[in-house]
Amino acid sequence: MDLAERRKAMGYSQERFAAVIGVDRTTVGRWDRGETTPEAVHRPKMAEALQLGLAELDALLTPPQADFPECTASLPCDRHGSEEIDDMIRREFLRLMVVAGSLTALTPENADAIAEVADRGSAEDFRLMNCHLWQVYQLARAKSSVNAVVKDQLGALNEALKESSRAGGLYEAAGDLFQLSGELSFDGNRYTDAAASYTLAAEASSHARAFDLWACALVRHAYVDVYERRYSEAAETLDVARRVAKRGDSTLSTRYWVASVQAEVYAGLQDLAACGKALDEAQRVADLTAPVHPGGWLRFDDSRLAEERGARYVQLGRLDLAEETLKRALASEALSRGQSVRRRGAVLVDLAAVGAKRRDAEQVVTYGGEALRLAKRSGSGYLARRLQALRGDLKTCGRNRRVVELNTEVDVLRKTLRKG
Repeated sequence: MDLAERRKAMGYSQERFAAVIGVDRTTVGRWDRGETTPEAVHRPKMAEALQLGLAELDALLTPPQADFPECTASLPCDRHGSEEIDDMIRREFLRLMVVAGSLTALTPENADAIAEVADRGSAEDFRLMNCHLWQVYQLARAKSSVNAVVKDQLGALNEALKESSRAGGLYEAAGDLFQLSGELSFDGNRYTDAAASYTLAAEASSHARAFDLWACALVRHAYVDVYERRYSEAAETLDVARRVAKRGDSTLSTRYWVASVQAEVYAGLQDLAACGKALDEAQRVADLTAPVHPGGWLRFDDSRLAEERGARYVQLGRLDLAEETLKRALASEALSRGQSVRRRGAVLVDLAAVGAKRRDAEQVVTYGGEALRLAKRSGSGYLARRLQALRGDLKTCGRNRRVVELNTEVDVLRKTLRKG
């Protein structure tokens, strides 16, 4: 007997059961369908209503394990599900990048003497197409929609590298495209895939001696450690990124983006002095006239300063400064509705976190609810991960019904995106 059958056997409709437990009817519907499981706070009332012990209730809520055949080398599993399809797509992405990355490493002995017009034209074609793909990626509400065209571009790049691995310009195009592939993986919370992509991006960019592109690949690689709270490892990667960026174009914002991410790492390490120093360094981006690279792989400018500083204040527990700074960022043109979903969503989550730390349920629901709606519309794994991290702070709001509902909705979103 599952939950729905037990509920009906005890004479409860979804509406009546929801009233007894203190949740919305739609929440009971999700429990019945197995989309979510009840929070611990609801289980004592559920056990009482269903006339079960807590252990019996836990057993009722635990779905039976499917009887799948054992996977062996001679008899592979035949799953035919979306998860296997997604794995195949990921493997193909990585295969294409590994092939291209290997080809860029096969620099011929006479590379310095070769400068064919056809090769230069091919590299320029890839540069223009990559630039277009970055624009599509930035404008796409659902980032995963860009997967197919990026995969095609990787295939075309492999063919070009096979025909002429002599063209240094193609190395730079490869480093650029690998970073975009990594961003797609990162947005889908596939951090191992993202790290592999950024590693190849750094290698290809180093072959091309494209220092700013190289440094950006290292920064993005550091982000993987940042979001897994491996701050010491991220700090080491960023120190190398800083040294590479110093060899780059001083009119670009690369070195200031490095400083901004270093501030996040120092805040994670609770090093207030180092965090402040890094933020001050990042602030210098405002002095540049054209900080953003037209290719799309570098997007850090002074419009990001308020949201970055506000997020650091949240990490350091400076709640008044955090709220003031984040609200100013939210009101800016760069984060207005219809602009960057990820950036606006991240600020909303930070404001919800401030509310949770103050036990202000209204603020949590207002900002967290809007972030959740953005995540649902965009399918952003990045925002889903940010909201998932917020759930730990929501416990401070006790049994507030609206906060509990928000917590459940975030869990549903996480499971939905995982299945997709």
